[in-house]
Amino acid sequence: MAVAMPVLAAEPIVGNWKTASGETVEAARCDKQFCLTLKTGEYVGKQIGVLVGDSIHYKGNVTDPKENKTYTGSAVVTSNLTSPDTLKLKGCVLKLLCKTQEWERMSAK
Repeated sequence: MAVAMPVLAAEPIVGNWKTASGETVEAARCDKQFCLTLKTGEYVGKQIGVLVGDSIHYKGNVTDPKENKTYTGSAVVTSNLTSPDTLKLKGCVLKLLCKTQEWERMSAK
């Protein structure tokens, strides 16, 4: 007799993303949150974000590696059948001054 087991889908944020400036960032689970770590570029190995959430909406902190300043952040993952997934990452100071970047999911090779 076979027992049906639920299939656990990976979180949409997990994977490798190409930043606006061309570096690669890995989003991976770390405890009950998701850590964003630079995998290429001048600041390779630097953690640039810690987010919590599920499905497609995430919140937490993001760090500008060049300035080494941390901001309140959020991210939204969007999927499209005809183009790569995108991650819209926003960092804000006092919820008033915000900067947004859009990253593209890197395909698995």
